[in-house]
Amino acid sequence: MRLLHTSDWHLGQHFFGKSRQHEHAAFLHWLLAQVQQHAIDAVIVAGDVFDTASPPSHAREAYHQLVLDMHDAGAQLVVLGGNHDSPAVLGESRQLLARLHTRVVPSLDGAAAEHVLALRRRDGSTGALLCAIPFIRAREVRQSLPGQEAEAARQDLVAGIAGHYAAIHAAAVALRDEEGLQVPIVATGHLTCVGAKRSESVREIYVGALSAFPADAFPPADYIALGHIHRPLKVGGAEHIRYCGSPIALGFDELDSPKQVLLVELDADGLQAVTPLPVPVFQPLRRISTPLAGLERALAEVGAGLQPGQVAWLELEVVDDAFLPDLPARVAALLEGLPLEVLRLRRRRASQPALAPALQSLDELDPQEVFARRLAAEDGLDADQQQALQGCFAQVLATVQEGGA
Repeated sequence: MRLLHTSDWHLGQHFFGKSRQHEHAAFLHWLLAQVQQHAIDAVIVAGDVFDTASPPSHAREAYHQLVLDMHDAGAQLVVLGGNHDSPAVLGESRQLLARLHTRVVPSLDGAAAEHVLALRRRDGSTGALLCAIPFIRAREVRQSLPGQEAEAARQDLVAGIAGHYAAIHAAAVALRDEEGLQVPIVATGHLTCVGAKRSESVREIYVGALSAFPADAFPPADYIALGHIHRPLKVGGAEHIRYCGSPIALGFDELDSPKQVLLVELDADGLQAVTPLPVPVFQPLRRISTPLAGLERALAEVGAGLQPGQVAWLELEVVDDAFLPDLPARVAALLEGLPLEVLRLRRRRASQPALAPALQSLDELDPQEVFARRLAAEDGLDADQQQALQGCFAQVLATVQEGGA
């Protein structure tokens, strides 16, 4: 059984005002080529197929075209809902897409057995059973209790998520035994595990309740295909519990991470091999941090390193102690004739550390950090009051974010 594990496409994303449509189109074309080249049996998308709960029409069109292409290529497609995805949007076409060899699991609704899917080989035989687990919303596994301590809430959430995994895995084992199948069991997930590092484009999903899910709380599946973290990672060093990462860089801080999908090979004895397939770079992104005196040279070097026809998007930090009210105009003048476009520009004093709090813009902060800084500026609040207010804010934020998805 040959699977492709991918996640976090974020179709429809706008990046500092720029559309990623051409990158996503190129990636999906490349993905289809991998399916054909490697004779893939099934493709698993472990959440966040879309960037927002209301994706633009071109993003939906790309998604539906991929379904058709995968069907024509003879590969099964399984799409799991992520925290950015709307269960209603993903669910509206699931019955239609099922006729095209695509299974969509937008939410945790239904009995445990309903989340056990057969993954088919190209000849139609069952090659594996899938515990198809999407992003689990906190409200789906526990009730928020007034006055509940943070640690108790965390333990309840871990237990609730682990309980659903155990129940669905048990249903898969029961089905395997009932039908006398000699096949491996694969599970999915869309969450942050212990040891995973979030990038700036990754939204915290269990706000104020759970920072990371422990790897030992997963059931004993042969392979666990995870999404949500945009960098590839073996969870706890385990070969069989993996994040594949996003296929394109969704933030400038992801430029140091390889972009890939994972070719997963299994047989009746379990996991046999995991092979990363590097995704080409379809849109160059660059980060530059330079003193003002070296700015012209730094820009020229980046421009010279591009392939003909490429235009790089830049995050540019100019380090200088002088007051530079005309910095945007200076930068614009230096960019004349260069295949570069600055999407984020900031100045930092040489005496201040990189990303000093006073110099960070709102797009570099998550809502919790903004609220925490506002609390810190408020006189008359002791530590207990601040903690209580942060807990209330976390609940409101979680409600708003989950309501939008």
